[in-house]
Amino acid sequence: MLALRVDESLYFPNARFLEDRLAAFAAEKPDLTDVVLMFPAVNEIDLSALESLEAINARLKEAGIRLHLSEVKGPVMDRLKRSHFLDEMTGEVFLSQHEAACRLARTPPAAPEPARRSA
Repeated sequence: MLALRVDESLYFPNARFLEDRLAAFAAEKPDLTDVVLMFPAVNEIDLSALESLEAINARLKEAGIRLHLSEVKGPVMDRLKRSHFLDEMTGEVFLSQHEAACRLARTPPAAPEPARRSA
């Protein structure tokens, strides 16, 4: 799982950067299965940024990677709901990053093996 925190509202210039950066991460990590974009500081999202999110979702889907969002603020979620993005998003929207990490964890940590006695 790759978690990436977005620390400002999404507009045309930074949304394209995010799109390029995630494409690079996906290319570098062939075993990647899930990407979580953390949105605690995203107060607004414009139309071009929404289009970038759609492109990110499509590109990751082609690579077999699910896109998730976490900590999305109300006004941003309202904007996403008014579009078709959430219907096409391959992953889920989580209330917190902790919830995302717990739900996306593949397996719990391995239990230590019991000590063996020598015979």
